[in-house]
Amino acid sequence: MKIGSAKDYLLGLPFSEETYPFGPDVMVFKIKGKMFATLAEDEAEGRMNLKCDPHEALMLRDLFKAVIPGYHMNKKHWNTVCLDGTIPQGEIERMIDNSFSLVVKSLPKKVSQHIPWEQKSA
Repeated sequence: MKIGSAKDYLLGLPFSEETYPFGPDVMVFKIKGKMFATLAEDEAEGRMNLKCDPHEALMLRDLFKAVIPGYHMNKKHWNTVCLDGTIPQGEIERMIDNSFSLVVKSLPKKVSQHIPWEQKSA
């Protein structure tokens, strides 16, 4: 997945917002003010931080060389995904959806109930 495709997918999620709180080089994607992804260009490839269940985070790191502990993030709950072409696009989209879902579930019920979201089956 290329950085442009990742950005388009992230912005296609309900109520997704692109912000730049860390400067012009790092895009931060939020849902109702809570971060669910970051995206940055690192030389020729992109790097994306995604929230993840701690057990799944470890499994993905074992499965894919391009998934490492979250850069500048809580390494228990975040992974960095290198967009180097080695992970199938569908798997990256699933990781994005999972990150989005985790953050939506953490929102107050009165906020989350107005977000039209049902995670796709894997």
